[in-house]
Amino acid sequence: MPLAEKPPEIAAALAALVPEGNPPPRDEALAAFRRQLGRLQTHVQQRFERDGLNGLAAARLHARLMDELVSALFGYALAMAPIDPEDRLAVAATGGYGRATLAPFSDIDLLFLTGGKNSPKIAGAVEFVLYFLWDLGLKVGHATRSIPDCLREAKDDVTIRTSLLDARCLSGDRALFADFHKAFRADCAADGPAEYIAAKQAERAARHRRFGETPFMVEPNVKEGKGGLRDLQTLYWLSRYVFNTFAMSELVGKDAPGGGILTETEARACKRAWEYLWTVRVHLHYVAGRAEERLTFDLQPVVGARMGYTRHGRQDGVERFMRHYFLVVREVARVTGVLEPALTRAALGPPAIVAATDTALMQAGFVLADGKILFAPGREPETDPTAIFRILISARDRGLELHPLALRMLIRSAPLAADLRGDKKAATLFLNLLCGGDEARGDTPSCDSARWLTLLNETGVLGRYMPDWRRIVGQMQFDTYHVYTVDVHSVQAVKVLNAIEAGDLAEVAPVASDLMEQVQSRRALYVAVLLHDIAKGRGGDHSELGAELALSLCPALGLTAEETEMVSWLILHHLLLSQTAFSRDIDDPKTILDLADTIQSPERLRLLLILTVSDIRAVSPKVWNGWKATLLRELYARVAEVLEGGLSTTERDTRIARVKDVVADLLEDWPAEAREEFLSLGYPSYWLGFDPESIERHARMIRDARLRDAPLTVNAEPLPARAVTEVVIYTADHAGLFSRIAGALAIAGASIVDARIHTLTDGMALDTFWIQDAAGGPYDAPHRLARLSALIEQTLSGRLKLDSEIRKATHSLIPGRMRAIHVPPRVVVDNRASNRHTVIEVNGRDRPGLLHDVTAAISSEGLQIASAHVTTYGVRAVDVFYVKDVFGMKVENERKLYQLRQALLAALTPTAEDPPASSRRVTVG
Repeated sequence: MPLAEKPPEIAAALAALVPEGNPPPRDEALAAFRRQLGRLQTHVQQRFERDGLNGLAAARLHARLMDELVSALFGYALAMAPIDPEDRLAVAATGGYGRATLAPFSDIDLLFLTGGKNSPKIAGAVEFVLYFLWDLGLKVGHATRSIPDCLREAKDDVTIRTSLLDARCLSGDRALFADFHKAFRADCAADGPAEYIAAKQAERAARHRRFGETPFMVEPNVKEGKGGLRDLQTLYWLSRYVFNTFAMSELVGKDAPGGGILTETEARACKRAWEYLWTVRVHLHYVAGRAEERLTFDLQPVVGARMGYTRHGRQDGVERFMRHYFLVVREVARVTGVLEPALTRAALGPPAIVAATDTALMQAGFVLADGKILFAPGREPETDPTAIFRILISARDRGLELHPLALRMLIRSAPLAADLRGDKKAATLFLNLLCGGDEARGDTPSCDSARWLTLLNETGVLGRYMPDWRRIVGQMQFDTYHVYTVDVHSVQAVKVLNAIEAGDLAEVAPVASDLMEQVQSRRALYVAVLLHDIAKGRGGDHSELGAELALSLCPALGLTAEETEMVSWLILHHLLLSQTAFSRDIDDPKTILDLADTIQSPERLRLLLILTVSDIRAVSPKVWNGWKATLLRELYARVAEVLEGGLSTTERDTRIARVKDVVADLLEDWPAEAREEFLSLGYPSYWLGFDPESIERHARMIRDARLRDAPLTVNAEPLPARAVTEVVIYTADHAGLFSRIAGALAIAGASIVDARIHTLTDGMALDTFWIQDAAGGPYDAPHRLARLSALIEQTLSGRLKLDSEIRKATHSLIPGRMRAIHVPPRVVVDNRASNRHTVIEVNGRDRPGLLHDVTAAISSEGLQIASAHVTTYGVRAVDVFYVKDVFGMKVENERKLYQLRQALLAALTPTAEDPPASSRRVTVG
């Protein structure tokens, strides 16, 4: 090894600085130790970043050099604060440091082991060491205990017992430490492993509940998440406790403890995962400059680039990095499923097979043990691969849990699932698992297929059975909208469908829940929900590519030609309802007619709505809200009406007349002249855009404003059922009105989700905004509504400087981790989506005042906004506007359209003065 690569001689350097019998003053020693600490930290970082040392090797090097520093410090402490000859004291590394691995910014865990009761001099020496380490800037976890203390506290606390399991003597009385180690191992052996195994399993379950039950979280915790380093450490602790082994390789082979419970391949997978996860963790620490364990969006591209992941084909480097990461943690989860049951059996003995297993279960090839189902001896999947599916169906139908040894067998048998492709019997079994029973017999019990799909996915069976599924396993969606990888999101969508069918979502999704009973193509629906994102990550439109894939996948799964066509159609259009409901004017008849023309049948509409609800709710628990439910419900009702023969021009006129009649009845307390005058104010779009009760509110507000001769009237009405607050503004119309109101709402901390802009026949503006608060609920606090009204009045009167106030309203900036998500500005102009308006769609990064800037750009081009539809996907804003020119016509001049696009792109691009990327949902006051 070249001289420059040799590790610093920490022990020798400090021995020279702290000669025996002549210790230097503390300040001088502190400076010397600080220099050596800097040397060792720099050396480790250079070896890792420059010389390509992997993370595990770097952590071991760091621990070894830290051993030298702590040992030298212990010697200096005893020289400066000597203990009595009869006192016994040793210092040991515990926890992760005890395992001789130390991440760059991790705590140093130390045990000061004493020979009995602590004397004042022992306490003084310990205190000297601790204060010295703290003055060096190190984080230290510490305990001072005698051997009986250690044994007693280890009995009471499994965390302390685990920490002591890894204890390693650094300096001091090594004979004392040897006595402790012998007593501790004897104590562990006497207690037996059962209690320890159960405690570690419970500890892990609690940790998974906190950090995510799936390995595939898009911002995973490398240390604590499922499949992370802590899970590997748990396996190590269990095997160390049961067999006193130090490496997974010691569990390979017939002569190994437990009779060889790991294969050589599985042991190598553990070693690779251990090294890979440590490398990711060390990069995380150096990039963040602290003990950061969470792989957040802003750190993912940096760590991926440092590890050498670059763009390859259609995949960005960060997506390749995260997919590799997810495959590694899935492998850890699988090895856990293989090793842990075997460790438990080795420690506790073989399972007691229930003698009274019934004949039908025995004939199917299964038995009961510990009240759980597992494969009968000699009937494993090796002899009949369909047993992979059959054991899950038996478990489901009998309400049984899968035995850990059965799970172990499934993991090891996953490659056999490839032999089931094209097997009609296997296809029937898989559909039975997916759809919840044999529909031909009318046997459709309460369906919990997501539970079994999760198991098939995590064991690797599903990817082997369907190669196209394997391509989406661990496929990351690099945005802040999706919480899960593509495969987990798809299984979550099936879970939502299970809940809809069971009636569990009747309150939050009543229409979808009611429609489920009317569905005639149930198998097609389940398959479409499972496969709706099957083509993600392939480049191109994943809906179109997925529809093509379905044409070959569905027959292989045993679907009929009719069902295959339905699945393909559903996948092709699975975004149609959500895109229309959230980004188009559903009061525009052409929107509804075009949609009906695409859907064509009530059954397709039913299936598409249920698929849409399942898809949205599976994205993230926070994405679905009452407003989205309302929009989808209204869109469904209007399209269903057309499919039943409604919404012709004649029907439209009839509907307007019907609405006016109802409104006239609601205003029967008015003089006839005043009533007729109001009924003549609105254009057709107004009468079709609101329910009669809303129009009545508008009427009374307008009349009151006229009687008071008020230049501006603002009325805010919380609508809890829709999870929005409706804000109606009545004032004289003028250019830029919408933009200025949008700016005032941004300052007030309101998030606009929809808007309708109506100019009445008398030239007055009646603008309606539906807003939410930062949590996605109605903006309904009385003091906030009062402030909102005041801000609108101040803005429209010119007393409020919008630009400066919007910048002040950036208290809730998107965290730095979100800024890594690139949202390119995009403007799409469509003159075909509406008969009367030009439809403008803008995409850009969400921030306070974005809507104000965009609508100001539209107004500056001399255009009038008729309606606005605002949707946010994480940090990406998608805003759609229906506009006309000053003559009430569509904008079709190419030069005018070019100017409009440039103005909008300028508004979407933050200037140097703008705040960093942030949410338009700011909370002020």
